[in-house]
Amino acid sequence: MRVDAAFLVYLGESDATLSERLKSARLAPADFAGKAQSELLIALSPHLEDFLARLFGIETQVQELAARHHELAPLYSCKRLFVQRRAMTKVKLEEAAAIDGPSLEAQLTEYIGAPFSELAYAKKIAEWLANESRHADELQLAIRYAAWAVHTAAGRERHLGGILFKAPAKLDFEHLVPLSTVDLDGIGAYRLGDGHALRRRQGFKLTDIGTDLTGALDQANYCIWCHEQGKDSCCKGLREKPSADGGVAAFKKNVFGVKLAGCPLEEKISEFHTLKAAGRAVSALAVICIDNPMAAATGHRICNDCMKSCIYQKQEPVDIP
Repeated sequence: MRVDAAFLVYLGESDATLSERLKSARLAPADFAGKAQSELLIALSPHLEDFLARLFGIETQVQELAARHHELAPLYSCKRLFVQRRAMTKVKLEEAAAIDGPSLEAQLTEYIGAPFSELAYAKKIAEWLANESRHADELQLAIRYAAWAVHTAAGRERHLGGILFKAPAKLDFEHLVPLSTVDLDGIGAYRLGDGHALRRRQGFKLTDIGTDLTGALDQANYCIWCHEQGKDSCCKGLREKPSADGGVAAFKKNVFGVKLAGCPLEEKISEFHTLKAAGRAVSALAVICIDNPMAAATGHRICNDCMKSCIYQKQEPVDIP
């Protein structure tokens, strides 16, 4: 209560109007449900971020963390607006197969003026797009390189550990695990396909190495942030169209018959992704803690299951143990 009282004082001093909105929401929470609640939480987030940083004496660390987020931002705008909307549509598969990717990379490295990396590429694309007519030739070169990186096996191998040149793709739900056939004493059997090792789960430990900040922000930016439309499918689940009598629509099911009911704790996932993508890591965690104050204890198990459900919904090519 003392911390909350201190926050209200802090908020009142920095934004009196927003402070009154928060007080009104607490008095009449039903009037701030759904989209209105989401909008209020997003509006409060920068103030909460600053308040908590000051409270715990970590202003410098929070600012440095936000700066790391903002430094990576060009990757996600480049991926969405340039790689996916231009390169993947303007260059066909057959044409991409004939492209000399390493040669293009060498040319682009000269233009960039620094060692080639996905971030350096993305930053240079943003610079060229700001004066597109002047850099038409460079952009065409970059389009061809992106098409090679996305569409060809050599390109995908070159950027295996990156995120810029990866695109969502449909999954074959009947073949999620790559298998090959082997002969065991005349009996046909299956084993994991080449290059795929069996990973056994031990307790709550993950069976893969997870991801870094770049990969996490890639997922946050992939989210469509559906709370802005007054819903949150990852939180509330996906439902069929409402029936004619106005009854509650049933949850959709994936191809395995599993209900797409969303997060069992109804965490505000869309709002979390919005804040994370904006570089507000502390307030993003605070939004999750509204519905799940024990996130540190539940993350591996509950969120791993929810992620599988989200992947079934969105058909994102992610390696699921």
